[in-house]
Amino acid sequence: MSQHYLTTYELSKLIKYDARTIRERLKDSVLIEGIHYIRPFGGRKILYDWLAIQKDMRKFSQQAMAIPMSSGGLSHG
Repeated sequence: MSQHYLTTYELSKLIKYDARTIRERLKDSVLIEGIHYIRPFGGRKILYDWLAIQKDMRKFSQQAMAIPMSSGGLSHG
């Protein structure tokens, strides 16, 4: 992927979510301003940071596969 920043529409095609779902449900709950997206030059347009989103998707995916242990650790299989 050569583009680092994506529009809502471009992101929707990559993660297979509707653009409206990204704007209304994911933005500001899962996708955080300053980490996952920016508003260049203080405008209304939103650009999503694809590298940060990929990193967090992998991190949460790995955590979901882990089994909690009584000692507070995680077992990965």
